[in-house]
Amino acid sequence: MTPQTQPDAASAPLASARPLELAIILPTLNERDNLAPLVERIEGALGTSGWEVLIVDDNSSDGTSDEARRIALTDPRVRVIQRIGRRGLSSAAIEGFCATAAPYVAVMDADHQHDPRLLVDMLAAVKSGEADVAVASRFAEGASMEEWGRPDREKLSSVANMLARKLTGVELSDPMSGFFLLPSATARALVPGLSGIGFKILLDLLATSETPLKVKDFPMNFSARRSGESKLDRAIALDFLAGLYDKSFGRVIPTRFALFGTVGVIGIGVHMAILYAFLLLGGADFSWSQAVATFGAMSFNFWLNNFLTYRDKRLSTPKGIFWGWASFIVACSIGAFANVAVATTLHDRGLHTMAAALVGIGIGSVWNYALSSRFVWGRY
Repeated sequence: MTPQTQPDAASAPLASARPLELAIILPTLNERDNLAPLVERIEGALGTSGWEVLIVDDNSSDGTSDEARRIALTDPRVRVIQRIGRRGLSSAAIEGFCATAAPYVAVMDADHQHDPRLLVDMLAAVKSGEADVAVASRFAEGASMEEWGRPDREKLSSVANMLARKLTGVELSDPMSGFFLLPSATARALVPGLSGIGFKILLDLLATSETPLKVKDFPMNFSARRSGESKLDRAIALDFLAGLYDKSFGRVIPTRFALFGTVGVIGIGVHMAILYAFLLLGGADFSWSQAVATFGAMSFNFWLNNFLTYRDKRLSTPKGIFWGWASFIVACSIGAFANVAVATTLHDRGLHTMAAALVGIGIGSVWNYALSSRFVWGRY
C-alpha cells in the first residue's frame, strides 16, 4: 500500500492561500527605504495572500530596484520592473496594467502618503459593481490633508480638479488623485488611447473612456512623505496643462511637438532680448550680436525642452547634459540651414515673403524636433 503523501511545511500555506485578486502598482523614484515597510502595511491591510505588488522603478539612483529584488527573493508577492530611459508616473502605471494577471489593479504612491487600509473598501465597491473606479480622495467629506502641510499644493489641486471635471464630465472630488482602483480589463482596454504623459493617470483614464465611468470617492487622510524623493517638481502645473492639451487636441498636433514649438516661440523672445541687449547696450555690431543671440537662444531652448518637453527623458548627469546640449546645437544648426534654404528657394520662385518665411520656419521646426527626439533625448 502506497503511503499517502503529506504536504510539507512550505506547501501548507500555499494550499490555503487565496487566488490572486488585486495587483498594487507602485511607481517609484528613489523610494528604497519605503518599500519594505509599505509591503508590511499592505499585508496588514489585505492579509497574507490574494494580492501582489508591482514596483515599477524609473532606474532610481538610490538602488530602489535592487531593494525590490531583495524583497522579492523571499516574498513572491513582490515583483519589480526596472525602466531604463523612461520616466513618469502615468507610463509606469500603464506598464503595470499590462504586466499583471490580477483581475483588479490599484495605483498608489510608495511614499506612505496613501493608506493601504483603504484598499479593502475600494476593492469591495468595484467588485460589487457599486463603482467602476474607486478613488481615494483628498477633498471628499471626512478627508484630511493636515499632515501633508502643503497649503500651496492644496490650492493647486483644487484649481486642477475644477478644470479636470470640465474635461472628463465626471463629478468627483479629486480627479487628480494618485490612489485609485479599477478592474484590470477596464484599464487595459483604455491603454491604447492613453497619452502616458506626466503624472495624472486617473485624469487620462477618465477622459479617454467613451462612456463615463462610475466613480466612488473614499475620504483619505493624506499623510506626509515618509522618506525619499517626490515625483512632483516645479513643472507639475505645466505638466497638468500638457495633459489637458493632449486629451483635447493631441490627435491634431502631438503634445510633445506642441511643447517643442512653444519652447521655440519663447526662444525667439530670448533671441531678440539678447540681440538688442548687445546692440543697444553693448554697442556690438549686428553679425556678432546675432551670433551670440542665436547661440544663447539655442542653449535656452535646450534647457527648457529638457525641463519640460522631454521631462520623462530628462538628461540629468553632467555628461548627458553636455553631450545632449552639443547635439541639440548641431541639430538646430542643421534645422536653421534647412529653414533658410527652403524659404529662399520658395521666395525666389515667387512665393510671398511672409508665406515663404513661415514654410521655412515650419520645415526647420519639424527637422529640429525629429533630430532632437532621436539624437538628443532618444540617445543619451
